[in-house]
Amino acid sequence: MNDYQYYFLCFLLYFLSTLLLKSLLKTKNPLNLPPSPPVLPIIGHLHLLGPSLFKSLHNLSNKYGPLLYLRFGATRCLAVSTASVATEIFKTNDVTFSDRPPLAFSDKLPYGRYGFFIAPYGNYWKFIKKLCNSELLSARQVEQSQAVRHEELTWFLRKVLESAERKQVLDIGAELMKLTNNSSCRVIMSMRCSDDSDEAERIRQLVKESFEVGAKVSFGDVLGPLRFLAFWLYGRKAIDLTLRYDEILERVLKQHEESPQIENEDLVDILLKVYQDDKAEFKINRTHLKAFLLDLFIAGTGTSSEAMQWTIAELINHPYVFNKVREEIKFVVGSTRLVEESDVQSLPYLQAVVKEALRLHPTVPVVIRECREACKIKEFDIPEKTMVAINVYTIMRDGKTWDYPNDFRPERFMVSSKEKENAMEYIPFGAGRRACPGSKLALSLIHTTIATMVQCFDWKVGGEGEQVKANMQVGPGITMPMAHPFKCLPVVHFNPFASSM
Repeated sequence: MNDYQYYFLCFLLYFLSTLLLKSLLKTKNPLNLPPSPPVLPIIGHLHLLGPSLFKSLHNLSNKYGPLLYLRFGATRCLAVSTASVATEIFKTNDVTFSDRPPLAFSDKLPYGRYGFFIAPYGNYWKFIKKLCNSELLSARQVEQSQAVRHEELTWFLRKVLESAERKQVLDIGAELMKLTNNSSCRVIMSMRCSDDSDEAERIRQLVKESFEVGAKVSFGDVLGPLRFLAFWLYGRKAIDLTLRYDEILERVLKQHEESPQIENEDLVDILLKVYQDDKAEFKINRTHLKAFLLDLFIAGTGTSSEAMQWTIAELINHPYVFNKVREEIKFVVGSTRLVEESDVQSLPYLQAVVKEALRLHPTVPVVIRECREACKIKEFDIPEKTMVAINVYTIMRDGKTWDYPNDFRPERFMVSSKEKENAMEYIPFGAGRRACPGSKLALSLIHTTIATMVQCFDWKVGGEGEQVKANMQVGPGITMPMAHPFKCLPVVHFNPFASSM
């Protein structure tokens, strides 16, 4: 069955689901719900959604307002597109909105809701969050893993240099994906996952299939009591994917158990200590362990590489900014060595460039939460179990907050960044207690990679002797991927390995 047949069957069968539930949806005391666009019977507002979720919600907010009550089939959704309401979600009512909605049939999957990122707010989630802050993703751990990122960045630069010497166009997106993937894998489990081995190819294929199946599984939520149909169509494949991951993760765990590292512990070593600690605050089992490792692996695979693609694309399209970053690096670092992570704190304009790129192209443009109990936002009633979609993309392009909101202007972060960074106008990694815990780790790699790409190379989008602008079209999905492969010809400006090659 192809995708179109699947979606058609879902919509068709949802008619029956809605008719069965119609009487249950009636209420004696009507709620004061937020404004809602015109709705269609049965499907609600599903017809207003396009291939890109953040763009669809952005268009709806522009037309109907920044706070909307939507219905996608059987799912109720509160769409938030303004910083003031985001403040009520992430600060005033942070605990109330600290859950994430479950997948359509998470109870039938091997890892279920054991994963940290989708786990309900409770003792397990609190324990892992505390562990992330104190051990796994702490500033100390980021510093200890600096050598790993440097080695992987060196691999990346040598690959780019080879392409430059051969005058060969490079798929930047693919190479940045390998860089982030290998960096994440080595920090997590001390192995490279994106080399040319059969194991690496298996992992790459697993990641690709995970995103494809995940989108289809998520769609099953709109079917209400008939969500089992999504499981019937794609559940077996989702289970098969998880079991294939499980095989790899079990092998990694056994290797670490048989040969634990005393020095330079990776995240698996740290987690195994917690797993084996009978006096831990929360006793995690082996499924908790593997589900969390899978979360870290998936999260570290795509988002950072997408952020770096958008950043370098913006720099290519704005040569004045590109040259200004290069001059700053030359002033601070000189012309004889490669820029390092420790230099970033002395490169404020580079930091401003990354902040501006993340403002325009957040890696997670729509942050999803779920209301744990009925509450009020502004003067409106929000029912329990309502999904909440905070459109970070729209908030960070709000013309009431940002001058020239759709323009790439890093200078805005050189003069007034502190105010906005401490408020809800700038939230590229989400906010509140469920904000991304790996933002420090991600930024450490993003800053250094962008710095070295500017320091070492000029980038020709159109090939040799030609310069066209990078295509900034966004592809479909729930993140912000580029619509087309990002390919450039690198031209050497500075070779940091010249003396050793």
